Amino acid sequence: MPDSNIFTPQATEDGSYTFFCEEIGEAYHSSQGAKQEAELKFVEPCQLATKAQQPIVRILDVCYGLGYNSASALERIWASNPDCKVELVALELNPAVPKAAIAYNLLSSWNPPIPEYLAELAISGTVETNNFQAKLLLGDGRSTIKQVQQSGFQADGIFLDPFSPPRCPQLWTVEFIQQLASCCHKYGRIATYSCAAAVRTAILAAGWQISENLQVGKRQPGTVASFSATDLEPLSARSQEHLQTRAAIPYRDPQLSDPAPVIIHRRRLEQATSSLEPTSHWKKRWLRV
Repeated sequence: MPDSNIFTPQATEDGSYTFFCEEIGEAYHSSQGAKQEAELKFVEPCQLATKAQQPIVRILDVCYGLGYNSASALERIWASNPDCKVELVALELNPAVPKAAIAYNLLSSWNPPIPEYLAELAISGTVETNNFQAKLLLGDGRSTIKQVQQSGFQADGIFLDPFSPPRCPQLWTVEFIQQLASCCHKYGRIATYSCAAAVRTAILAAGWQISENLQVGKRQPGTVASFSATDLEPLSARSQEHLQTRAAIPYRDPQLSDPAPVIIHRRRLEQATSSLEPTSHWKKRWLRV
């Protein structure tokens, strides 16, 4: 078993478990439901049940973590079409996290052979079967995304699931999200739990159109995007106005190499000189509604 001082499973309200990252100061999932979050914030918005009618579905899982998003995607795809082949590329900084999830048997609630496949992925880094091909790329996502680009991989669904922007700004920048856009099929979608205006601005800057995805418990709805707005619901007036405030100034990392404090400081400087409405004014206005 992994060292319990490093990884201790914490129950969430839907009965599934998550880990708490002491270094970051955040849990890997919503306390309202880790498994539910994977299904409602990532799998559903990317329309994977519909895309499963294709011969092949390709998924890019950014910040693979415990593997819940990928597990839920596989379950949904194969429930819709057992013959669909899935190609998965997963990016993860810390290899101990997916290994700990396997050691604690946290993927056991997903249908077989999904737990077996993802156990092999966590341990060996690759899986190759008749209907599943997967790679786990370890390291800073800003570097490993370049491998994905060079391979020509075009995802039907991208899961963007880092820790929150204030804690992990490196993977929420305009430049990194542009890298993701270059790895997305023209009919693909990207989904994230974040509704931060800075994140939405970065997604828009990468050429996507955005909408809100489903709400999990008391948490705010996340964000889903595609290159066409044809089948996307428009943002609420409140969210549209949020994008006109200083909160919408995005994180920037021109060389895809700056540490978090530098990225955060750069954004604060830009906010300090911005002519956009202060976010506090927007909050007060909508509190009165």
